[in-house]
Amino acid sequence: MSDEPHTPLWRTRGGVVLCGFSIVAGFYLLTEHTAHVLGVLPFLLLAACPLMHMFMHHGHHGHGGASNTSPPAQPRRDEGNAP
Repeated sequence: MSDEPHTPLWRTRGGVVLCGFSIVAGFYLLTEHTAHVLGVLPFLLLAACPLMHMFMHHGHHGHGGASNTSPPAQPRRDEGNAP
């Protein structure tokens, strides 16, 4: 093993080339396929509704009522004041 510190990918020559290529490819994909991307947006909106319902109701543990299932505590009677 070498004792050299790890160099991040974006600081290497290949990483800079990869980032530049990705930016150019993303730009051309977006400009050439804008009609396809915009045509899918209504379906993504409809798909977002059930996905948000599933993920945002994760902590509810069901609907309707309190999550505590133990019976309410009974008040204690004092020993000296019993009827």
